[in-house]
Order: sequence, then structure tokens, then C-alpha cells
Amino acid sequence: MHAGESAIEAHALGMRYRRGWALKDCSFRLPAGRICGLVGPNGAGKTTLLSIAARVLEPTQGTLSVFGAAPGSADSGRTAFLAQDKPLFRRFTVAETLRLGRELNPGWDQRTAEDVVRAGDVPLDARIGSLSGGLRSRVALALALGKRPDLLLLDEPMADLDPVARQEVMGTLLAETAERGTTLLMSTHVLAELENVCDYLVVLSGGEVRLAGDVEELLSVHTVVTGAKEGEDLPASLAQHSLVESRVSGRQFTALIRSEGPAAGRWETDSPNLEELLIAYLRSPGAAPLITPTAQARAYDTRTVAA
Repeated sequence: MHAGESAIEAHALGMRYRRGWALKDCSFRLPAGRICGLVGPNGAGKTTLLSIAARVLEPTQGTLSVFGAAPGSADSGRTAFLAQDKPLFRRFTVAETLRLGRELNPGWDQRTAEDVVRAGDVPLDARIGSLSGGLRSRVALALALGKRPDLLLLDEPMADLDPVARQEVMGTLLAETAERGTTLLMSTHVLAELENVCDYLVVLSGGEVRLAGDVEELLSVHTVVTGAKEGEDLPASLAQHSLVESRVSGRQFTALIRSEGPAAGRWETDSPNLEELLIAYLRSPGAAPLITPTAQARAYDTRTVAA
């Protein structure tokens, strides 16, 4: 991978099902080598986006390139996708499952795959159908990491793991991706998991990108202000800032603002943590979206892909 390379670039991406649009006019960039959290409520379009990036689905409109490669190109082998339902052959043993991975992937790393399953004390001679959901997740993750991908796409990978297993698997995942400089795009509902793991963020809501960019950059342009309530409207001293969310408790007014310089007036100010930032945007669909410069898709031909 080269400095400045894009792992994913989406341009005016849209996906329509019979019930309506799952994604609408999504444009963003994920630089290579980043660990990116993909966040949003149920039905926000996260699984659809991951499936398009994995070439499982074709978009209704717009384009999505992976390392600059067009869909169906030879470069698409640089990607591994672990779907939420973790499809595995239930009658295969763990060893047979890893052998299948070796047979289907020229760059297969048997040692890495076996290390992942052995770390969870998963017997190699056990049949997949006899394993708990958590152990099956380990085997599925072993298949994904054994492929040694440059881009790893994970859809709620730890939903069926207990807290101890979550921590162990996350440690394994981060160690393996850090060793190879793998780009990781992972959807999750557990916001606390993102705080010390992800350095990049994409937030979807209603099929649209609400936030995208470097975590530190996103946090640095937001401020939590607290002070005395001043009527029913946004206080005049905060009018120059973009309001994300506000609430009133008794006589106290608290707001998350997108800072445009220091907050004038007698306000107590603090920096939001990542969970506070995410929840505020998810609860406030009317807030203006924010895509930082590093996450803005570069100039590109946005020709519509046929449905």
C-alpha cells in the first residue's frame, strides 16, 4: 500500500430495494491502513454498504472502488468479508473448514488461521454445527484473517461473544491488522468498543452519511457547552455555531455544538468523548452532516451503474 492510497471511495452511491432506498447519495473516502468504525441504527444501510464493498451486491447507482479497482477486477481478491450470519458449512470440521480456506485462497496463511482458533480453545476436529455461536465466530474470523486481506470488512463480528471473548478476539484482530497494515471497516452497535480501537469513523443514518473522518479531527471541532437557560431558543451567544443537539434540565442548558471559534458568554465548555458525539448525531437527524477533508471523495466519474 502507498501513502495516500484509498481503501474505499464511494461516489454518489445508492442502493434501492423494493421497500425503498437503503443508501442514498453516499460519498466518502476511507484511506488505506485505518481502523474504521461503521456506526448507525438498525436499517441505516451498514450491511448494504459492506456488501457492496465486498462485491456481494451491485449498487443501484453511483460507484464504489476498492483500492482504486473496478468491481470484478483481479484486485478484488485483496478484500475479505465476514457477514453478520457468518456462513459456514455445519458438517465440516474446523480443520476441514481451514483446509477449504487454503484451497480457495492462493495467499492463504495457515498459521494465522490456526492461531486464531487455538486461541479460543476451538478443537480442530469439532464439527462446525456443534460449536457455540462464539466459537463459530472465531472460526469465521480465522477464515477472514487467513486470507491475509488488505481490506477486512466485518459486519457485527462480535455480536454473539461474551465480554471476555470480545476482548480476546478484538486483541487478536488488532494485532493481526496492525502487523500487515490491513485496513479494517467494522460495523458495531457497541459504541464503547470504538473508543480505544478506531481511528476513523463513518456514521450512517437513514441511508446517508452523517459523519465521516479521522476520529481526533471530528472530536476537535465539537464542544459541549453548559450554562443557564436563556429562553426557549438557542442562546444568541451560540448563534454563530452549528447546533448538533441541545437539552434542558431545570434551569441548565447543555448543547453539543460544531465549534466556529470559542463560545462567547458565560459557558462551561468541555470536549465530547466519542460515544457522546455519536449518540448526539444519531439522535439529531436534522443536524448538518460533517465529512472532514480526509474523508471527502476525490473528483471522479460518477456515472450511474445500471440497476
